[in-house]
Amino acid sequence: MLSRRAVLCALAVILVGSGLSASTWPSFRGLNATGIGSGTPPVSWNVSDGTNIAWKAQVPGLGHSSPIVAGDLVIVTTAVAVDGANAPVTLGNSSVAGIGSASDTGVHEWRIYAFDRRTGRERWQHVAHRGQPRLKRHVKASHASATPATDGKVIVALMGTEGMFCYSVDGRLLWRKDLGVMDVGLVDDPTYQWGPASSPVIAGGRIVVQNDRHSGSWLASFDLATGDEQWRVPREEMPSWATPLVVTRGGRSIVITNSPRRVAAYDLATGTPLWHLSDGTQVKVPSPVVSGNLAIITGGYAPGTRPTFAIPLDATGEVTPARLAWQIDRGSPYTTTPIVYEGVLSMVTDAGVLSAYDAATGARLYQERVGPGAGGFSASPVAAAGRLYFASEDGDIHVVRAGRTFERLATNPFGEMLLATPAISNDLLIVRTRSQLVAIGRP
Repeated sequence: MLSRRAVLCALAVILVGSGLSASTWPSFRGLNATGIGSGTPPVSWNVSDGTNIAWKAQVPGLGHSSPIVAGDLVIVTTAVAVDGANAPVTLGNSSVAGIGSASDTGVHEWRIYAFDRRTGRERWQHVAHRGQPRLKRHVKASHASATPATDGKVIVALMGTEGMFCYSVDGRLLWRKDLGVMDVGLVDDPTYQWGPASSPVIAGGRIVVQNDRHSGSWLASFDLATGDEQWRVPREEMPSWATPLVVTRGGRSIVITNSPRRVAAYDLATGTPLWHLSDGTQVKVPSPVVSGNLAIITGGYAPGTRPTFAIPLDATGEVTPARLAWQIDRGSPYTTTPIVYEGVLSMVTDAGVLSAYDAATGARLYQERVGPGAGGFSASPVAAAGRLYFASEDGDIHVVRAGRTFERLATNPFGEMLLATPAISNDLLIVRTRSQLVAIGRP
């Protein structure tokens, strides 16, 4: 198992090689989508009295996209209903929460905001698109669910069916591209439109987009400088919401996708298929994660009863069950992406049950509830300084000590629901609530 010092040193090497600063959190779940920060955010804070609160910034509209950090900027996207209020988000087991579409189909503005990382002051904002949504959204989702991405020089925001937009870090629109209708929803009845959420990934001067929809699914690469399409791989897939993962091993960069019919890997440079694992389970939401030479795959309908798979990255062709490194038969999370930190794979279910496993073998270390009375979980965990941070729909962030035994450190209430995955920048934990950004750290 890697020591904490070894993990931080490895992160420093990666940052230097990528040209990104230690303060940058460039995409969904940060650098290389690990969910791991290099700073030391607080364990406890108080939003009401300002203890360990660096700043707050209001964000209008509705968006479940996570904040990212590009140098000294915090970037976030949102969709603002122009002709009335955004429809509320429905949580829980109401009659429509499972499959219903929201009613806010009037004119919206899809906006991108940049805030100063140190003060929270708004630096710039732009309306990327204005009009009626081309698709409805799920009652629990938003019209701005995909997290933007940055290479430190430009920012790419995928506004779903409304298009993909590229801005300079000083807020100039460089290009925009219409990717067509990302029609995702209930497989058995496409009239239930739920809206896309898969986020773009920047790697090797290109943008990778996964578009699994009712028909005509594809995975594609676009030139970061121009938006021109470089390659596209047609896929016979059902709708999914997972963000692809790009990982480099042995000099080759590969793209790993988690989709209902197949978990698959492709060559980043060409789009050539490398390996696949047949699955066939609807509603894939969690992104793949990597530990050493293993791709760890979770998610799918039937939460809590789905298995977790560990696939060798150097696999070829069809990956049969016999070729898996290991498999956990139950407990796979339905919505949240797991995290591998200090050699431990931590997974939290939608119901708040945290399970920890040895990432190399799949052996279970413990299983506990994240917090007493903890409600639903949609945001994915992040980690820093030997601690794990879990944001709940109830509006609490539970802090647990990382390691092979369970120790709850704190529960910190926000008073608003939390659906977006937090970002970590140096010693700041940046949290998106229903209405604002809150930077947790010393003022």
